[in-house]
Amino acid sequence: MSNYSARVSKENNGPAELAAQSVQSSLYDQGYVNAMSHFYRGELSRIMVWRQRLDTTTNWAVTSSTAIITIAFSNAGVPHLIFFFNLAIVWIMLWIEARRYRFYDAFRARVRMLEAHFLVPMVMENRHLLQGEWKKLVCEDLILPSFKIGKLEAVGRRLKRNYVFIFILIMIAWVMKIFLHASEPIDTVGAFYRALRVGHIPSWLVAIIFVGTLLVVIGIAVYVGRKSSGEISEFGSHRSAWRI
Repeated sequence: MSNYSARVSKENNGPAELAAQSVQSSLYDQGYVNAMSHFYRGELSRIMVWRQRLDTTTNWAVTSSTAIITIAFSNAGVPHLIFFFNLAIVWIMLWIEARRYRFYDAFRARVRMLEAHFLVPMVMENRHLLQGEWKKLVCEDLILPSFKIGKLEAVGRRLKRNYVFIFILIMIAWVMKIFLHASEPIDTVGAFYRALRVGHIPSWLVAIIFVGTLLVVIGIAVYVGRKSSGEISEFGSHRSAWRI
């Protein structure tokens, strides 16, 4: 009689109870926990490698800017247009770092998914936190990896975090170079405008490069700052699918 009752009770179990049993077994299964732990360590190591590559690119930009500023101020014969090449180098470094940041952010999203939907339920001992489609999202991203943010947002994030200070330093050094090594005293706006001329390069072209760079830097930093709240609390354009 007891065997029959147990069989009837098992047959009457609904999908919710079966799902709960499946979640419970997956939560405490030793092989599953070991596999997920190794997967988490691997993804964490991967984002650390990409994080170090970001630091390397920033160091290149700082080192090249320091060298150019030193050369510019150590010799009065060096034209101030050398800072134009400094800006070009820093823009290239920013673009390279933004591309690397997109890879870093893509792998960081996986780590955050594991932390929020695997480690948190294990620490809280709450099986209900394991529910949802996060496993499906992680598997889809493993099969077909995709970026979580766009190119402009990546540029804006790195610009806002580090490169805006490098650009401001270059602009200040550029103006100081013009004042210190000008061929004539600069006491009016007109004199400063004439001092922008370098050889056959007219003053208006140098002014456009200077002002245009300043406006682009400020514009991208403000635009991205309003569109995104930061890399700590979001996962990019698909944050609704990656929400904790």
